[in-house]
Amino acid sequence: MGFKEIKIEKDKFCIIRGIEDGRRVDSRILEERIQEAVAKGYRYIEVEAFGQHGIGGRLWRAGSENVYVRITGTPGQRLGSMGFPNTKIEVMGPASDDVGWLNAGAEIIVHGNATNGIGNAMAQGKIYIAGNIGARGMTMTKRNPRFDPPELWVLGSVGDYFAEFMAGGIAVICGYNPQDSENVLGYRPCVGMVGGKIFFRGPHKGFSTHDAKLVPIDDNEWDWLVRNLKIFLERIDKEELFPELSKREEWQLLVATTPMERAPKPRKSMHVFRMEVWEKELGEGGLVGDLIKIDPEPIPVIATGIYRRYVPKWENKKYLAPCQANCPSGIPIPERWKLIREGELEEAINLVLSYSPFPATVCGYLCPNPCMQACTKTKQMMPALDMRLLGQKSIDAEIPELPPLGDKKIAIVGGGPAGISAAWQLRLRGHNAVVFDREKELGGKMFTMIPFSRFPKEVLEKELERIRKVIPYVHLERNLTKEDIENLKEEYDFVILAIGAQKPRILPVPGKERLVPALEFLKKTKQDAIEVPERVVIIGAGNVGCDAATEAYRLGARDITLLDIQEPLSFGKEREAAEAIGAKFRWPCFTKEITEKGVLLDTGELVPADMVIVSIGDIPDDSIIPDSVEAERGFVKVNRYYQTSDPKIFAIGDVVKLGLLTDAIGSGRIAAIAIDAILSGKEPEIEEKDPIPYERIKLEYFDPRKLSFEDLEDCAKECASCGQCRDCGICITICPQAAISRIEKEDGDFELVVNDERCIGCSFCAGACPCGIWNLVENEPLEVTYI
Repeated sequence: MGFKEIKIEKDKFCIIRGIEDGRRVDSRILEERIQEAVAKGYRYIEVEAFGQHGIGGRLWRAGSENVYVRITGTPGQRLGSMGFPNTKIEVMGPASDDVGWLNAGAEIIVHGNATNGIGNAMAQGKIYIAGNIGARGMTMTKRNPRFDPPELWVLGSVGDYFAEFMAGGIAVICGYNPQDSENVLGYRPCVGMVGGKIFFRGPHKGFSTHDAKLVPIDDNEWDWLVRNLKIFLERIDKEELFPELSKREEWQLLVATTPMERAPKPRKSMHVFRMEVWEKELGEGGLVGDLIKIDPEPIPVIATGIYRRYVPKWENKKYLAPCQANCPSGIPIPERWKLIREGELEEAINLVLSYSPFPATVCGYLCPNPCMQACTKTKQMMPALDMRLLGQKSIDAEIPELPPLGDKKIAIVGGGPAGISAAWQLRLRGHNAVVFDREKELGGKMFTMIPFSRFPKEVLEKELERIRKVIPYVHLERNLTKEDIENLKEEYDFVILAIGAQKPRILPVPGKERLVPALEFLKKTKQDAIEVPERVVIIGAGNVGCDAATEAYRLGARDITLLDIQEPLSFGKEREAAEAIGAKFRWPCFTKEITEKGVLLDTGELVPADMVIVSIGDIPDDSIIPDSVEAERGFVKVNRYYQTSDPKIFAIGDVVKLGLLTDAIGSGRIAAIAIDAILSGKEPEIEEKDPIPYERIKLEYFDPRKLSFEDLEDCAKECASCGQCRDCGICITICPQAAISRIEKEDGDFELVVNDERCIGCSFCAGACPCGIWNLVENEPLEVTYI
């Protein structure tokens, strides 16, 4: 980490001196000069210290760039205090009190001894000491489960009251040339310790057994210690000590005792009181003993059990996370992030194929990601987890093991997202799904209309290749009629209409024959089968209109105007792309006539155009919808399972209601689940859960400075796991009565249970839970039976 290990860019290097003209520079002035140097772009700063305090702290102006601070001379107190994760500090000699005080992520190296309060109250970062330290090191440390624990490494020994009130983090005491050869831990270590670990090597003279205990070092902990010991010795230039310090039998491990182990034993005085006073005066044979039948146990001042007014409820997975609740395809997003946190990346990727056959094309590129818009973190101005990264990675998802085919057959009319989704889900459940489509290729509007400028063509082709392996029965270029669908009803167990909305709405104005329907235009542009003039007007400024604008620009148009009767409803990538090419948006504009010269508005203004595209919506082609299927305003009527008025016919996607690609995929999945249930002789049932209220999620555990994500693992760590327990143990730790226990279940899952006789209904669990799992509800009233 030190200067010797990095390549210094000369234009980013500066020296700041702590003494000028024989006089010491004030600590405040020195800190201002360091901050000013960082603001000017210097990233390698050498400080000639002369007892100044707080050197290297809070260097936030560098943003995400690392700042290296090398200190010569004698630094004062609070070196690296409140240090940021971007800060690397190296002291070329000893250091004073409170090194790394309130450290929030800085890495600090001290090539010598350090005095008192090292690592005091730090929450993140690492401190490496090449000698011994004084009293009260690693006190009041804490650990945010969202980040790596803070670490303190000491080559020698520690002073008195070490790890006092330690609540998290890892300390490593190597015991090499200790200041006290008979006691490397100092006097009274671990008093009030409630969390964290202390690895140490060498003799000691005891510790607070009420708060800490010795435990064996398992293989995982030893691997961690050896791996990081090498790093520590490299940092302090003592690599030659590794063979001597890496003997497993010489190391010991201290951890905090559990709340259950620290809990006081129940006082006997209450029992004595009940037996000798309560029972005697009020119990059987007493004043009211013959009138009521009630538990005679006296009610304590702090109530437990049935006498609590409120009780905690562990509502794990009772609610949906806002992201999942807003995903029309129903993808269990928090579960996928959980798998990634657990190192199961392949399982997380493959899981999506149980919900969508187009995870890469749609989730990775085409979907406007309502899941991200609903992410809890956005409610506090924090970035939403980037589902597009996970979507794009899903191109590598592997087909799940398919069950053998049964004798049931379902015909799907339409090979777009909705139809393929239904066929995919039916095949996953062992049914024969046969797809009919009038186009030459599967994929519907994704293949025929949506511009490839919005997503890579090869991604869709690879997903279609995967789909063909699952759905082998596909009949293309089949333009079915109403009579054909009636025949399918007789031949198949069910028919699913997924014909989309291909019939354009046309404005009823003079000159309407000059209008070019947007879907027809997009279909021709994907084949480069249309010439586009320089001036284009598009009536209708929704997302489809924006797609038409970008394609018109690609094929030569340079003066593009989108008209709408209201503020345009376009949004997301489509709107951004249209604005990027310079398309003009105008509203409110009402069309009176389409002329050879352009669009005549009702105001009398003529908007010049050589081509006019209309994009005001589309409706299904009702000429192929059977008479037994009811429709309303041009769209097919369905129930909650997408079953039409004809029990043998289901309808999904845009033929029911215009929506997103994910809406179409989700409707196909629900219809398939319902058909599978009916074929199994059961009533269709779709589990419905409410989204968890945003206010139940605690985002205080996250770093508000984080503005972007590096990779999938980084995203997974930042997931708040709304409504789904992360098994962080905060509730168990914070419970003042040690009333919460973690119970392993036979299926490998777990649950948290409350001991009602310990619980006092204080709500600490609900107040601290990051994921909103715990809820405090009113206790059921006590029933009193009168004789």
